[in-house]
Amino acid sequence: MAPKLNLKTIFSFVKQSVKNLKDNINTIIQGNGKTESPYNRIILLSTFLVMIIGLYSFSVFHNDFEQFHINAVGSYLGGIFGLIGLALLAYKTLLFIYMLYNYFKYKPIASVTDNELPTCTVIVPAYNEGKQVWDTLMSLEKSDYLKDKLQLIAIDDGSLDNTWDWILDAKAKLGDRLEIFKQPKNKGKRHALYRGFNLGTGDVFVTVDSDSIVNTDTLRHLVSPFVNNENCGAVAGNIRVLNNKKAMLPKMLDVSFVLSFEFVRSAESNLKSVLCTPGALAAYRSNAVHNCLPEWINQTFMGQPSDIGEDRAMTNMILKQGKHVLFQKNAVAYTNVPEEYPGLYKMFIRWGRSNVRENLEMAKYVFTNFREGSKFGSRVLFVSQFLRILMSYPMVLFMLFFVLVHPLLFLGSTLLSILILSTFSVIFFTNRYKSLEGFWAYTYSILYTFGLFWITPYAIATANRRGWLTRGLAEKR
Repeated sequence: MAPKLNLKTIFSFVKQSVKNLKDNINTIIQGNGKTESPYNRIILLSTFLVMIIGLYSFSVFHNDFEQFHINAVGSYLGGIFGLIGLALLAYKTLLFIYMLYNYFKYKPIASVTDNELPTCTVIVPAYNEGKQVWDTLMSLEKSDYLKDKLQLIAIDDGSLDNTWDWILDAKAKLGDRLEIFKQPKNKGKRHALYRGFNLGTGDVFVTVDSDSIVNTDTLRHLVSPFVNNENCGAVAGNIRVLNNKKAMLPKMLDVSFVLSFEFVRSAESNLKSVLCTPGALAAYRSNAVHNCLPEWINQTFMGQPSDIGEDRAMTNMILKQGKHVLFQKNAVAYTNVPEEYPGLYKMFIRWGRSNVRENLEMAKYVFTNFREGSKFGSRVLFVSQFLRILMSYPMVLFMLFFVLVHPLLFLGSTLLSILILSTFSVIFFTNRYKSLEGFWAYTYSILYTFGLFWITPYAIATANRRGWLTRGLAEKR
């Protein structure tokens, strides 16, 4: 049964989170080495300094903000924009409350018994991954899944480095436990997975990226919802960052992933409508895959073959079948992410293009009678995603106008907004993992606001373009 949701539960959650927050602030000030680098600690402290400067700027110019608001509302266009802004704020507030409610209602499925475990095919596509693919295969082999129910397949997608040598080494160690295949040339991750889907014999397909490490119990937890819910078509795993020990970007993304998976996908799972099963770790009912496999491998956008967003596309097509798509918080995989800005923005561009494409596809069925039972949650999630895309250009234009009219007021109000909105991420991470790493949410929000704001508009304008942009970099959804 789902935990009882009441004011006392929420108050207790907030109270404990605030206490953890205070303890971690003291830890940051004193310094305990958890950030692994003095430079990282300097960046964190600089983040707080920037926030303080922003708050000071807002306090100095808040009267200008009020006058700016009065002048804007007084004009015809300003009034319309103001009403739209208020409507969006109200919608976002209600959406947050709705997601918070569903988060508290969510509960992961416990592992089923050995006898109940379905037969499972794990597919690991690899391209220019080097030794990391060997580590991935070894972690999967150590799983506490019944060996006679587990099929492990590794597919080299025409790598140009020593990836195939490492796969051969894994084969030598694992013997018949591992089946290996090599594409004659690089055709892309979607085609490698397609080959695996056609070779697999399991009732459930599990896809794992070749730079991901799983816990011993991950596979058991990941497939358990298929046993308990006959209408479950796909399950998303819980993704954490593997290379987050020193580099700053992985630390920021780790905090972002925790919110994206353990909060957002938990809420989506309670609505039986997780919008994307991540390439790093996902499971699919085999008959649901085969029902859409021809459409998936031949998918096009504006006349061009779709060679990105294979995970989001598969999820979308399974939702369209009327199946439930769930999330398992207890099925954890650790994956590598970009450590430098170019890799990061290219990853986000690819995700952005995929989101544009799949939202257009989802619009074709989400308001139809596409599945039994309630469809309200799916529609709310779709509207939220679509509004984010729809409003991207107006928001960028407004931001640029604000910068030109009053740059210091813009800086102050923006940093104040970051402080308010990102504090939830900090509290959530701190409460969940009792770690000061949650404070990277502030740094990440500043980076995203000022350094990545252009991603969505650019992705919309270039949604028809093909390619991963960077192959061989670890880039995860």
